[in-house]
Amino acid sequence: MVGMTGQRNVSTSDQLPERLVLYDGACGLCHHAVRALLKRDRQQRLWFAPLQGETAGQVRTRHPELPTDLSSVAYVDSGRLWLRSAAFFRMARALPYPSRAASWLWIIPRPLTDLVYRGVAAIRYRVWGELETCSLPSPEQRARFLD
Repeated sequence: MVGMTGQRNVSTSDQLPERLVLYDGACGLCHHAVRALLKRDRQQRLWFAPLQGETAGQVRTRHPELPTDLSSVAYVDSGRLWLRSAAFFRMARALPYPSRAASWLWIIPRPLTDLVYRGVAAIRYRVWGELETCSLPSPEQRARFLD
């Protein structure tokens, strides 16, 4: 996270940002979701890294439960790992209103929200495509991406 000094605030125990979104870097839907999060995260609280990168590997050493396949978005908040629909609901807590209201969906039973999540994940490449390259974010946004 970038503070007023422009320095990244990271947890001293793991040297990762406090709030880290891990996504499939080749997924068109994930690309759109990351762009939407960047647009709504005016306080720059979220950091981003592809599941295919080194940062995800660091997270996997601390959280072996992080799937190795690319069908699950993950979110690390203060050292705790959230997966699938729970990751989205937890991410929403870091956003300002009205986007933050999506976090209230956590009251829906997780098996039901994860069923919907898995259904979307199964068709995401067919509907949104697989990216060969990503569009470049602004320099300010680019600073919030890790390898």
